[in-house]
Amino acid sequence: MKIRRAQEKDMERIHSLLGQVALVHHRGRPDLFQYGTRKYTDEELKELIHNDERPIFVAADEKDEVQGYAFCVFQQYVRHNIMTDIKTLYLDDLCVEETQRGKQIGRELYEAVLAFAREQGCYNVTLNVWSCNEPARRFYEKMGLKPQKIGMEKIL
Repeated sequence: MKIRRAQEKDMERIHSLLGQVALVHHRGRPDLFQYGTRKYTDEELKELIHNDERPIFVAADEKDEVQGYAFCVFQQYVRHNIMTDIKTLYLDDLCVEETQRGKQIGRELYEAVLAFAREQGCYNVTLNVWSCNEPARRFYEKMGLKPQKIGMEKIL
């Protein structure tokens, strides 16, 4: 598996994987996530692919077919009243093709994100995981992540 930056030629596969994630979220929280929608238009995804502040990495097999992705976003508070100005790489979304899970692709993607963050001088890598997505939470805990903050809600 080769980890590389996403390219426009990967868009169809990325959209397919985004659909898998959307379905997991819809099944877990149908009150929040619509069924059968796309997270990004083609134009939005194309812009993201070329945005160095929001790098997207893909795991491509020997045929160069995308089997997973990691969407990232650089974040930094500069001259903030209470926050330090550390540079963070936020892992916005990570997905592995459901038929390829258990083959260490997610680990490879995550480790590539960590290496990239180190190269870019980041202090940390952060992410959010929905509480209804237990397999993702277990994966991230296995990768050594610890809770940084907890979002809570009361449905009215």
